[in-house]
Amino acid sequence: MSMVFHLVRHAQASFGAADYDNLSPLGHRQSEALGAAMARQGVVPDAVFIGAQKRHRQTWEGMANGMGCDLEPVILPGFNEFDFKGLLDARFAEEPAPEGIHSDRRTHFRKLRETVLMWQRDEITNPPERFADFAARVRDARDIVAASGAKTPVAVSSGGAIGQSVASVMGAPADQMIALQLQVKNCAVARFVIASTGTWLHGFNETPHINADNAAEMLTYS
Repeated sequence: MSMVFHLVRHAQASFGAADYDNLSPLGHRQSEALGAAMARQGVVPDAVFIGAQKRHRQTWEGMANGMGCDLEPVILPGFNEFDFKGLLDARFAEEPAPEGIHSDRRTHFRKLRETVLMWQRDEITNPPERFADFAARVRDARDIVAASGAKTPVAVSSGGAIGQSVASVMGAPADQMIALQLQVKNCAVARFVIASTGTWLHGFNETPHINADNAAEMLTYS
């Protein structure tokens, strides 16, 4: 038996705020709109999984409202995002960090890309988590979904974990993880077909809730 696994990035969180791990007002609207759009596509989840971060639960709650779904999610911390703030702080522990590294989007994401590549090469001293451990926990979370027996599981995660999942399934070089991560839109859906014979990418960065009329408001990356 095969399953179609829908892996969703959380809605817009609160970049630059003291508590990033909290959906913005727009993020709440995005998540409900995505749930309604997936329902129109005929997606009826029979199991739901979320990371342990607040923005994951908030996104699922909005999606559930839009879908009219009352499933209680299973929490899988393996789907959590890596600690990007802690990773950047570790990289710049012994040298001045660029101004705006945690508040200016362009600076943040440029330095994050460089830092993730260093992290993958084990060039960051005392990171919050080793890259190999991050990759393993994301794989383990996906394996739990695969073993659930569901036919249409849905999970809410974050850009890094989604980028790593896609890169892993595609057999891509490790450095593609951050390239994929930086493309993932808020509330975008990646789809995987999982069967006893393997796992295949079936769709990436899909936004069925966005169209030409609402893209100026609803399309965000951070």
